[in-house]
Amino acid sequence: MSEESDVPQKEEAQRVQRVPAPELDAVLGVPFKVLDDGFIRCVDYMGSDASIVQAARVSYGSGTKKVNEDRGLIRYLLRHRHTTPFEMCEIKFHVRVPMDCWRQWIRHRTANVNEYSTRYSIAIDASQRTDPGAWRTQSTDSKQGSAGFLEKGQGEKLSKRERELQEHARDVYNERLALGIAREQARKDLPLSTYTEAYWKVDLHNLLHFIALRMDAHAQLEIREYAKVLGHEFMKRWCPIAWEAFMDYRFEGMHLTRIEIEIMQRLGAGKTEDAQAVAQKAGWLERSEKGDKPLKRNRERAEFEGKLKSLNMAVPWK
Repeated sequence: MSEESDVPQKEEAQRVQRVPAPELDAVLGVPFKVLDDGFIRCVDYMGSDASIVQAARVSYGSGTKKVNEDRGLIRYLLRHRHTTPFEMCEIKFHVRVPMDCWRQWIRHRTANVNEYSTRYSIAIDASQRTDPGAWRTQSTDSKQGSAGFLEKGQGEKLSKRERELQEHARDVYNERLALGIAREQARKDLPLSTYTEAYWKVDLHNLLHFIALRMDAHAQLEIREYAKVLGHEFMKRWCPIAWEAFMDYRFEGMHLTRIEIEIMQRLGAGKTEDAQAVAQKAGWLERSEKGDKPLKRNRERAEFEGKLKSLNMAVPWK
């Protein structure tokens, strides 16, 4: 009579089903309009909120305590800046975007890209145009930003000239093609407003990073419009729990630096002069040599002042 073995038996691996995202499935392939002639559509994806949880719990191993709720786990992972579980989800988009906007987009090198080629194909016959009331003036505080809008009457003239320039550039391009000039050379004078198209595949971690930077109020308005669609139309449908956590902890949350925490601690204790001393030591309160000696421009101080304003707190050095 044989005795039963104390060696645990191996469990047979079970078949794993593809993790669906029903709300995203409902709009798969549907183009969402951006700007005047651009769009974004999702053509494929892998994973969802459940995939983040699945990937995170694999690393726990057998017999390890698990977080009870999927939502709680996802929020914990994002709150504490874990990245690997979010990299398990991927999504692929087909985008139509102006070339000047695409230049900023393609700087995010953490994606797989295949762009429409004007060496092989005739350039897309569409250019992004500006409404008369949408011409932005240059910011005096930022070399790369805008602030306010040009008067609409002047904008009408600019929009007319824009249309003439784009049409002329297209006519010259078509003339070159008709004469048999190579497409790779004929394209060289097309304006940056010309639309291009691309397939863009990215994992969830890097998509959230893209959205955080490009949906920010400091980003250029045109790419901000694309980021909003990526977030509110696709991310929200694809991984709603991760999107909620992203909005709570990163996009609409607030990060405090060591200097800012020290100032806040002193303000909380009613020690305004001590708070000013911390700012002074950090080099935030240097004065210019002009007239009444106003504070010199300091980006770090200005960002902190914005945080105080959002918390309805007074700036201690004003």
